[in-house]
Amino acid sequence: MFKPLVLYIGLRYTRAKRRTQFISFITLTSVLGIALGVTALIAVLSVMNGFEAELRERILGMTSHATVTGKFGQLEDWPALDKKLNGYPHVLGAAPFITGQVMINADRRVSGTMLNGIEPTVEPRVSEVANKMTSGKLTDLVAGQYGIALGQELANYLGVMTGDKITVISPQINSTPAGIVPRMRRFTVVGIFKVGMYEYDRNMALIHIDDAAKLFRMDNAVSGLRIKLDDLFNAPQITRKMATALYDEYQVSDWTLAHDNFFKAVQTEKRVMFIILLLIVAVAAFNIVSTLVMVVTDKRGDIAILKTQGLTSGSVMGIFMVLGCIIGVVGTLLGTLGGVLLALNIETIVPAIEKLFNVQFMAADVYYISELPSKLVWTDVYAIAGMAFFLSLLATLYPAWQASRINPAEVLRYE
Repeated sequence: MFKPLVLYIGLRYTRAKRRTQFISFITLTSVLGIALGVTALIAVLSVMNGFEAELRERILGMTSHATVTGKFGQLEDWPALDKKLNGYPHVLGAAPFITGQVMINADRRVSGTMLNGIEPTVEPRVSEVANKMTSGKLTDLVAGQYGIALGQELANYLGVMTGDKITVISPQINSTPAGIVPRMRRFTVVGIFKVGMYEYDRNMALIHIDDAAKLFRMDNAVSGLRIKLDDLFNAPQITRKMATALYDEYQVSDWTLAHDNFFKAVQTEKRVMFIILLLIVAVAAFNIVSTLVMVVTDKRGDIAILKTQGLTSGSVMGIFMVLGCIIGVVGTLLGTLGGVLLALNIETIVPAIEKLFNVQFMAADVYYISELPSKLVWTDVYAIAGMAFFLSLLATLYPAWQASRINPAEVLRYE
């Protein structure tokens, strides 16, 4: 079917003569349609891949891969358990924590927040918060000095900065001669961190674990141990084995219990977007049908003459398949190049557009992430290019088949 003569004629039909300028215009729109569809599909999937990767990094950079707590929400013998877990397979590190909800007051501003008591020297084993400090250091949280580190958005809302005093109000109560009053403690802001996720930057504060034990009356107990694993995707299997090894004396959970549905939703959205944008590519690809039908109609005389010269129906079909494939290949290559360039530079292009038009596409208080990340996955690029070419090839079959069925005697009867 694809002999040198067939390839030559098919390539020749891609060059327009004066009387076929309209057909060439339709061909150009088909190429541009495929290119734009492929570009959009690569760019959107890259953004969704980047969004998912950035969320996973930021969420799991602040939350633990796994958590071990006591049956009643407290761990009394946590030092021995900590030593045991640090030697457990797949465990990279463990750190104690105390957590509770409090109210924070600064001047006339009040905000509810999650207060975490941590050990600053071992916290880097399980989280990245030490690398997210924009003011002060995590080690500035010293036991007995009642220092506190606030998220950037929380600090902005309260109107405080490093060195300012705030009041932390615990839901636990004190009985005094004046009646029952909530427990309160003055803290000094010693640091501010910025994770880049509004959920953490607005609703989290950190203090030393000894100060948290006094505030929440935990004595020598902690809320639990946070664990970092060598393979976060294998966390459910590791935690199940860990629970068995601990004889079910403790409650062991992993990050998938809290965030798995969210990441599954992102994956579902990614698949839906792929299908929707692939339909755009399909519409552009099937424009090739109308283009080739017009070419076949215009070249009926040429086809008839070629058939009388001995060209087979299969060869005629091959000519128009070559023409359709060229349209598909050119459109796919242009779209792939444009999509890759856009995906690689989208983190530069979007801020430039926002600055130029003075708009913000992703507000921090609405979306989890205020920047538009991008992660180019080459397997996605290959799949998109392959699908675009396959749809283009599929669109050539019917017009090529119609061309192969032309009867030379009927066409040349009035020539």
